[in-house]
Amino acid sequence: MGTQPRELRQAIAAMGQALGPDVLRSVQALFGPEQDAMAGMPANADIPYGTHPRQTLDLYRPAQPAAPAPVLLWVHGGGFVRGEKRAPNHPFNAHVGRWAARNGMIGAVMEYRLVPDAQWPSGGEDVGLAVQWLRAHIADHGGDPDRIILMGTSAGAVHIATLLKLDGQAGGAQAAVLLSGLYGFTPLDERDTLYYGAHGCYDERMPRDAVIGASIPLFVVCAQYDPPRFQAETLGLLHAMLEHDTMPRAMIVSGHNHFSLACHLGGADTRLADEVIAFIRDQR
Repeated sequence: MGTQPRELRQAIAAMGQALGPDVLRSVQALFGPEQDAMAGMPANADIPYGTHPRQTLDLYRPAQPAAPAPVLLWVHGGGFVRGEKRAPNHPFNAHVGRWAARNGMIGAVMEYRLVPDAQWPSGGEDVGLAVQWLRAHIADHGGDPDRIILMGTSAGAVHIATLLKLDGQAGGAQAAVLLSGLYGFTPLDERDTLYYGAHGCYDERMPRDAVIGASIPLFVVCAQYDPPRFQAETLGLLHAMLEHDTMPRAMIVSGHNHFSLACHLGGADTRLADEVIAFIRDQR
């Protein structure tokens, strides 16, 4: 198991628990060189899973796949207003697809509709459409349509949770990994109304009950330096599930913040990556 180098741990600790573009850029600068070294284009790019221009996904395939391979569908974050599956100026989000492929999986990295063009529950609907496409077509690319694992960070985790609210079977996905999501255990942030609508809609639209009663296995994760709201959401979910006698697999990743939790995947610090791979293998 690879651990986090001391200098990285100190740099992330110095950033505190803040969010914002400056923190994101700082985190990307820390992990960019490591991820760039593994850069590569997807085997299949910009596959439409719907009719909207952002309803597309990329596929990353193992060099020597043991077909049919499990499929990891990555759902990026971005606060409902930004994010992409692949960019010319940084390796992130695509890096999860490459990491999945290096570990014998089909890595599927999707985009979804954003505010202001789309509001709740568009993100959950788009994840559902992507799963539907994968179940129908991934066998043609060497993947197993019955072994689709959902994994998302921040807004991406929210969208996976929303899919559980819309469809308790998650479209036929086998399991889900939720990194630093919002599930309905804390008050609505004003900026979130752009996606959820007025405050009066918040409780009925949050996926809290659906996630507590999820019929698929969950792996719930947050970071030591996540903002307090995200930590409270994760701990609230774990406590609620424990009361229902369904304590999920869980991890609080030391030495990471809201952004580095995803940006470091596939790099030298393999603690979270090892746990995710073990979780996926346990679904056989």
